[in-house]
Amino acid sequence: MLSGAMSLASQPSLRSLPSLDVHDLNTSRSLHQCIATIKGHSSASAYVSALAVDGDSLYIASSDGSIRLWALDGARRSQEEQQQDDGCSSSSSSTTVADTDSSVKSLLATGNGGLLLSSHQDGKIRAWRAGSRRRDGETRPQLVLRAVLPTAVDRLRTCLLPWSYVEIRRHRRCTWVHHVDAVTALAVSPDGALLYSASWDRSIKVWRLPGFRCVESIAAAHDDAINALAVSPDGRVYTGSADKKIKAWTRGPGQRKHALVGTMERHRSAVNALALGANGKVLYSGACDRSVVVWESAGGGDGGMEATGTLRGHARAILCLAAAGELVCSGSADWTVRVWRRGGAENNGYTCLAVMESHGAAVKSLALVRGGRDDDGSCSSEGSSALVCSGALDGDVKIWSVFIPCL
Repeated sequence: MLSGAMSLASQPSLRSLPSLDVHDLNTSRSLHQCIATIKGHSSASAYVSALAVDGDSLYIASSDGSIRLWALDGARRSQEEQQQDDGCSSSSSSTTVADTDSSVKSLLATGNGGLLLSSHQDGKIRAWRAGSRRRDGETRPQLVLRAVLPTAVDRLRTCLLPWSYVEIRRHRRCTWVHHVDAVTALAVSPDGALLYSASWDRSIKVWRLPGFRCVESIAAAHDDAINALAVSPDGRVYTGSADKKIKAWTRGPGQRKHALVGTMERHRSAVNALALGANGKVLYSGACDRSVVVWESAGGGDGGMEATGTLRGHARAILCLAAAGELVCSGSADWTVRVWRRGGAENNGYTCLAVMESHGAAVKSLALVRGGRDDDGSCSSEGSSALVCSGALDGDVKIWSVFIPCL
């Protein structure tokens, strides 16, 4: 692993940008409630490394290489019944649906025919399909391994060609289709035709779906390990790295290769997480400097982003982000999750809707599920709601219900 890839340590806070106007509504606990806790494995060394939501299914990946399944409708039933004052005290079990021999670093549900993708410490990407198995006279869910990337076809076609080999370390060469360190992030293009992967080996790779063929590799895309990846609705690719930079990549009409179109430098330490909100018009970046930088569309027609401010409040490094619409959630090494809402046209600030403090370790992964909105996307008179799923280094996943007042 390259130096500084992802750290729990706090770094000096970011001072080059002003704090955005934040209205704190966390004085009312009625705005959020922990409605379920999904307990981790018996192994004390295993932690939750990634989360992904696919319909009513929550997939939970662990550092021991396993993937578990939990039904989100159980959370919704708990929310409706309200049988306990503190749902976090009630444990819920999950079902192990896949086991691998390498720690899972990220999960991605593509929504394309039930395809679930996992990236791993061993530099491989695994593609799964939802299935089932019969055991003890009972049908249980199970993930069926569809492919391991790079595929055998990719490996064969490149190993026979001398020009396919690139130098990845001093005195070490490998074919260009291979990641040679942990694959830390995955994202899919808006049309679902391309899969992007980023790695601690500093490279970005592009895979064509559904054939899983590697069609492009950007070597040395950053000066240090790449920790985060996000793709906007217009196809622009953003990468965040331990070199403190965020880079933007795009492929123009008729072009076969992606080109660097922007470098964004505001953080003072390693960038750990990226998330896109407001239909891709806002990019959020979280780093070890304890701040979430907000990047807004520059409006120049080239798709560029400019930093407009920061969201502050966490006491330690930001490890994960999740965004949907005007909501953004941040998870931190300070054991808390914060939920922020972007203001409307008359309010360019942010509202801190909730600070969730029930975890017993650093929060490593997040998933956000919106709900309770009208068909046109507007907010009803009663407001709307969201489910926030957070996974921590203590192995537990907590499900939170957050009420979102109308603007």
